[in-house]
Amino acid sequence: MDIFGSFALLLAFGAAVYAFGGGIAGILTRRPLLTKTAHNAGMAVLGLVTVAVATIEFGFFTDDFSLSYVSAHSNRALPLYYKFSALWAGQEGSLLFWTWLLSMYAFLALLLNRHKHPELMPYVGVTLAGVQTFFLTLNNFVTNPFRVLGGTDPSGTMHIARLSDGSGLNPLLQYYEMVIHPPVLYLGYTGFTVPFAFAMAALLGRYPGEKWIHITRRWTMVAWCFQTVGILLGAHWAYAVLGWGGYWAWDPVENAALLPWITGTAFLHSVMMQEKRGMMKVWNVWLVFVTFMLCILGTSLTRTGIVSSVHAFAESSIGSWFFTFLGIVFLACLVAWWRNRDYLRSDNQLDSLVSRESSFLFNNLILLAACFAVLWGTLFPVLSEAVTGNKISVGPPFFNRVNVPIALFLLFLTGVGPLLAWRKTSFDALRRNFAWPLAGGFAAGGVALTLGLRSPYPLVCLVLSVFVTLTILAEFYRGGRVIASRDGTGLLTGIGELTMRNTRRYGGYVIHFGMVLIFIGISGSAFSKDTQKEMSVGDTISVGPYTILCQNFDQPSTTNYTSDRATLEIFRHGKSEMMLYPEHRTYLASQVSETIVAVESTPLRDLYVVYAGQSPETGRPVIHAYLNPLVKWIWFGGIVVVLGTGLAMFPHRRSALVFRPAPVTTRANSGAPEAATAGAPFLESRGHD
Repeated sequence: MDIFGSFALLLAFGAAVYAFGGGIAGILTRRPLLTKTAHNAGMAVLGLVTVAVATIEFGFFTDDFSLSYVSAHSNRALPLYYKFSALWAGQEGSLLFWTWLLSMYAFLALLLNRHKHPELMPYVGVTLAGVQTFFLTLNNFVTNPFRVLGGTDPSGTMHIARLSDGSGLNPLLQYYEMVIHPPVLYLGYTGFTVPFAFAMAALLGRYPGEKWIHITRRWTMVAWCFQTVGILLGAHWAYAVLGWGGYWAWDPVENAALLPWITGTAFLHSVMMQEKRGMMKVWNVWLVFVTFMLCILGTSLTRTGIVSSVHAFAESSIGSWFFTFLGIVFLACLVAWWRNRDYLRSDNQLDSLVSRESSFLFNNLILLAACFAVLWGTLFPVLSEAVTGNKISVGPPFFNRVNVPIALFLLFLTGVGPLLAWRKTSFDALRRNFAWPLAGGFAAGGVALTLGLRSPYPLVCLVLSVFVTLTILAEFYRGGRVIASRDGTGLLTGIGELTMRNTRRYGGYVIHFGMVLIFIGISGSAFSKDTQKEMSVGDTISVGPYTILCQNFDQPSTTNYTSDRATLEIFRHGKSEMMLYPEHRTYLASQVSETIVAVESTPLRDLYVVYAGQSPETGRPVIHAYLNPLVKWIWFGGIVVVLGTGLAMFPHRRSALVFRPAPVTTRANSGAPEAATAGAPFLESRGHD
């Protein structure tokens, strides 16, 4: 099987190289047949990489421990669904999985546009093939997942070795969410390759901006949505598995996933400037370029070992390959931009600082400031070691101190943008649009102060969240009321009609509301409480309104792990409410321990209980309990963001004109009026794109 999988990967590499070289030759010689064969070779990569993925998965499911990768990341007792996810548990398999998802995107981009944009697609195919060639080079010659175990006999003959069992999957990955989180996050990372390819193609081919930007926006939204879900799933995994009571620790690999999300968000906002006013063309091209390069940087941080992270793979020499590729990509982007920079001249200039254009500009500047702050803090240990010889790490206090004010200002701009007009906003319009949303925000802040809220950042977050929510509701209400009044329907029907007529705009508002919910959930971390205690049967521990009674300790086990488990009864205000069962597991194959957190979640707070092991001094079990307010709002906000993204990508409903015969009065012989067709006034009918 190893030969079969390796051969499929080698053929995929050959197809990608031909798609790249043949595509360039087709562009230079203008020979359609050559361009078409390169196009087909690029599409064929998916089938060949799929064969390789199926081969390695077959090795996992059949316990083929002659394959080094299978023996390192699986064992016989591993549940079947984890044998599927073991594909991305290590360096070699995760890069193969990355290549597979990339080839899916490339296939879809080439297939869906095979009869469209003939001036653009040859450049798109070459760019996609170039990226595929890089990753297939790694798969074939640097981190091949089909290496076999073997040894030599006294005569020097090599023999394949087959272990009786494997080392098992990393316990941190033996959680149901890790079957979902890496694929979704990788779909985000690899998805940004398609906008990069279209942006590069548009620049090289000098393709009209309003056309390529429309194509790129949809692909970017797909990748951005996957990246959003991947980040939130990763945060939830950290919350549920790592047992430290939080969901975001500003870990270097967490930051690496956040960076392209930030620049992708900036692009999705500034793209409207190019569509509406023909402005920010240079911004948009470079935002797409930088987003792709940050994706490559992110995956290199995970794999090179230059930063320490619970999410990272073992240190390896693969970093030089990634950094060389990054250098090539940056140089290609710079040359393409420089040679075609006259094509990116803006059609209009900024007319006023009090306008929607200026809000988008400020939004981009603040997002890039956040991106730089996160990137600087992430790479500072590496840079400090290179300059001074000492690795100086920065932790959550630095990131929070810098990024919390930036995030709050972004939240403010989220509410301001919809209230500003294009080109210039009058003072009367500002007063009319801002008055009651601001009043509502300050009123909410006043109530919070009265109730005892004194922490400045959560208080500001509350005021801004109410302000943004009211601006969003006002947008829906004003437009819905006009349609309801004109059509004689109810307000909710009018809002629904309004939304479907401009799904992109109102889907964006739904996304903004989801972000408000996430901000509210994050602000709750300022009020978290925790307590820890060594406990025996019958002991209690209290946190907030909860009292935890230890009823029992037992040791359930399976063929995969042994476990120490606590049975805890939870009382709230003296009334028994639930049972929780936190565990501390030891996995047999790897002899690595892991916590299994027990969480009771409500919209207001989470009771988060950890079996933290046994005290080394007394041998008694240690229970650590946290009270985390509003965490559920983060996960619910993520769902709203996904729904809003889906709505924004849904084809909007557009108006069409039809004719209806209008009655006019005539006289019959009897003198009675009758209806006859004499004219055809316009009537609006609604169809779909």
